[in-house]
Amino acid sequence: MSKEMIEALDALETEKGVKKEIVIEALEAALTSAYKRNYNQAQNVEVTFDPKKGDIKVFAVKEVTEEVFDSRLEVSLKDAMEINKAYEIGDEISFEVTPRDFGRIAAQTAKQVIMQRVREAERANVYDEYSKYEEEIMQGVVERRDNKFVYVSLGKIEAVLGKGDQMPNERYEAHDHVKVFVTKVENSAKGPQVFVSRTAPGLVKRLFEQEVPEIFDGTVEIVGIAREAGDRTKIAVRSTNEDVDAVGTTVGPRGARVQAVVNELSGENIDVVQWEEDAADYIANALNPAQVIAVQFNDENNERSATVIVPDYQLSLAIGKKGQNARLAAKLTGFKIDIKPESEVEFVDDEELTEEDQALVDETDASEAAVADDDAATTDTTADDDSADQSEE
Repeated sequence: MSKEMIEALDALETEKGVKKEIVIEALEAALTSAYKRNYNQAQNVEVTFDPKKGDIKVFAVKEVTEEVFDSRLEVSLKDAMEINKAYEIGDEISFEVTPRDFGRIAAQTAKQVIMQRVREAERANVYDEYSKYEEEIMQGVVERRDNKFVYVSLGKIEAVLGKGDQMPNERYEAHDHVKVFVTKVENSAKGPQVFVSRTAPGLVKRLFEQEVPEIFDGTVEIVGIAREAGDRTKIAVRSTNEDVDAVGTTVGPRGARVQAVVNELSGENIDVVQWEEDAADYIANALNPAQVIAVQFNDENNERSATVIVPDYQLSLAIGKKGQNARLAAKLTGFKIDIKPESEVEFVDDEELTEEDQALVDETDASEAAVADDDAATTDTTADDDSADQSEE
């Protein structure tokens, strides 16, 4: 070895980020293996590489014993004391045994092993770099596709986009630029593997964080997301600042912010609803754009289920195309939702009435009471007139 080797190690560290110490450690291990194999030596051999001069030296490590049974592994106490009188039985002494032609043999034998270690180090660097991007958005370029995957270049690595992670309304062609959500990074035997998605709900969340500063800084929080990728998504938001309208902030002026996300998702419809602590109000909001008259909870079998009453003309809107609106609302709220038209419901408990409905009932009761009072007053007047007529007679 020579200074050229040291320069090569420096270049490797600079260009590929592989630390010199890792390569030297791999080199020493490879040279040790080469020496044992080519010179039929025992397992007590150490090879050292001088990172400053590029020199390689081979040492046989022997244990100091009273009597020598194997000269390759042991050295007598008498011989050891001739080297240094401080040696005692059980100590280890290194003897240089570097062969003259070892440089050529070692280089040939160790080359493949060194390259393998370098590849492993590179893979480790790539894994460390991309594992930080789990559950984050990355910009990629479509490279190719086959029957199972779309392969997306993320720079130093090629990510895979499985069939289940591909939007049904999108077609991915080579050289297309696409934003993907990193779902998982694995360090397998073949090297790091990155799995990405265009259908994960997390993609919607990250896109809104990019478009809405209030969501990114936590002023507005995304509480839940229910998504049928490529078709429709419902997200529930709430504000941590009472002066900030969560829904209005998320939608943006004239819908600009939500439209930017819709465009990135190739036209996927997005409903932004207000999260409410009260479950009835939350369910009613989740069924937006349908109007809700009342929400009744079913406590049977301790299931989270509710019956939602809507105006007859709103029934199809509340259910949605192929049941999608009700299905997404149920997924968003965590309740099983049964939607019924107003005409099929015989009564609504007072507890289920909204404030407006209760006010209307109170107003009706008051009107009926007033009418009753008028009728009573009229009856009294008639009775007085009859009494007066009898007196005159």
